[in-house]
Amino acid sequence: MNRRPTLLAALALTATAALTLSACGGGSGSDEGSAKDKDKDSDKIAGADTGGEKSAPPSESSASAAEGRPKIDFPSDAKNVFEYEKTGDPAKDAVLADSTLSVNSVDEAIFVGSTDTEALGFYNTEKALSGSITYVLGYIKKDDTWVGETRYFDYKVTLSGANGAYVTYCSDESKSFIKNKKTEKVKDTPTTADSYVLYNTKLEKRADGVWQTTDVASNRGSKECQP
Repeated sequence: MNRRPTLLAALALTATAALTLSACGGGSGSDEGSAKDKDKDSDKIAGADTGGEKSAPPSESSASAAEGRPKIDFPSDAKNVFEYEKTGDPAKDAVLADSTLSVNSVDEAIFVGSTDTEALGFYNTEKALSGSITYVLGYIKKDDTWVGETRYFDYKVTLSGANGAYVTYCSDESKSFIKNKKTEKVKDTPTTADSYVLYNTKLEKRADGVWQTTDVASNRGSKECQP
């Protein structure tokens, strides 16, 4: 289903050429879309790469982390699943971990019904933050939230100097659905090509070591992400 209107898709990465887009595998999960999908409902985000050992994907969003980092909470009826393998490179693995927390922070804001959550501005900045705020407000305006499971997979990460990185990944929204908070009605959307989204994201490392997502571009219905 198209949970996210593609407001994030309108954001152009300043260095898209630096990203190597390889085919995404199949999946079953959720999130993101395009401006024209705004009628259909709202969007999403995440990040990671390939490596040897499979990481313990932070389901839902109770994945907070070290000291000073905001805790992220998800309701019991919604979950994000991130599938990627650790690269063995400390920098890349840190990028991947914070990329997933960026995605979770956006969804937490949707669940809470506020763009003033601590995590949203902690893991996102610049265009990614402004786009995420607009995206979340779209949910709030309609009094919507989402339920089910969104899966993120086929992560690839590229470092750019000591403080920059690019992450590409796919999402599968086939198991996540829009729910209206007032009526509690769940919109049962059939699985189509639009249930799969390809994401290109840019991140920058802050002085305290946190990798913030600064820009996001997405392509709903991408053949690279379809099973």
